[in-house]
Amino acid sequence: MPTQTIGIVMNGVTGRMGTNQHLARSVCAIIAQGGVRAADGAVIMPRPILTGRNADKLAALAAEHGQAAQGESFEWTTDVAGAIARDDVAIVFDASGTQFRARAVELAAAAGKAVYCEKPTALTLAEALRLHRVCQRAGVKHGVVQDKLFLPGIMKLAKLRDAGHFGRILSVRGEFGYWVFTGHDQHQPPQRPSWNYRVEDGGGIMTDMFCHWRYVIDHTFGPVTGVYATGATEIPERIDEHGRPYRCTADDAAYGIFRTEPGVICQFNSSWNTRVRRDDLLTIQVDGAAGSAVAGLRRCFVQPLAETPRPVWNPDIPQPIDFRAGWREYDAEGVYDNAFKVQWEMFLRHVACGEPWAFGLLEGAKGVQLAEAGAQSWREGRWIDLGPLG
Repeated sequence: MPTQTIGIVMNGVTGRMGTNQHLARSVCAIIAQGGVRAADGAVIMPRPILTGRNADKLAALAAEHGQAAQGESFEWTTDVAGAIARDDVAIVFDASGTQFRARAVELAAAAGKAVYCEKPTALTLAEALRLHRVCQRAGVKHGVVQDKLFLPGIMKLAKLRDAGHFGRILSVRGEFGYWVFTGHDQHQPPQRPSWNYRVEDGGGIMTDMFCHWRYVIDHTFGPVTGVYATGATEIPERIDEHGRPYRCTADDAAYGIFRTEPGVICQFNSSWNTRVRRDDLLTIQVDGAAGSAVAGLRRCFVQPLAETPRPVWNPDIPQPIDFRAGWREYDAEGVYDNAFKVQWEMFLRHVACGEPWAFGLLEGAKGVQLAEAGAQSWREGRWIDLGPLG
């Protein structure tokens, strides 16, 4: 079958997420497997051009990952605008800092190139909607990364929902986070970039994670219609990349209650200051009239109504029921690919062949809307209803 080569400017992939998930485990993996096969049998082969501000980092990444994927170094340049303007480029991907996102999107739209970018798409709802309009007016295809929808655990929850396992869904409870070392202990260096903890640089766990919770809830349990949230800066000082202490100005913990259009109440706790005593860094429990499920990033456990134990409250004796033993694993043998790679393949087929795509920049704006509404709820101490975006 014919092979269609798709030139992709990959901007800002020198960061941890951009390097690992988007470059190595998605685009390089697609190249190594021989491309993406479209519905008509044609093969789509990505050809990345790495762009950014640090020439040394770009050169090293291009050499290392290019050799591994295709036997020769990828192209790279610090001239982002020049790369986007090239005739052999069809997609511009941006994983730079959120505050720099607009320039890449605007350059791509002006050049008639498809846009694919990380979330959040912007720091404010007004800006996220503006970038959506920029792409719509330019008539270019566009998308936002919504990787958690393609995690095995979340996909299993969707399968259970579609199979009627839950019956009427009553509630959803999510726990996300882990202990992020501050860097004060010389044996435990800091784990996350310092900008994550500075609100003036676009940091904050509410801005980060509420965008994720929006698309997970919207597409799995029903559209979010309102939020009540609070946040906190629980650790006031951390150590930066150069070993210097800095003051944390952004929230590092956020607690949200979300209501969906079908009336399901979803509670999500997000924290970079919690120690894990659960099955995974993210667990989501869904309780329904007919059964329940608990999913992590990959595994999922179920308990139907017929297998639900009948405990009796008696604090004066040791608990006689082994509650964990009453759950069985669902779809343990299922085969699932990397979540980022799955969405990359979908977007490549969308751009090259016009295959359906449901994750445009308006979806990204919905995530920013929820983060902004969560921050408003925190400031004002009240419930915030969400209006439609389109």
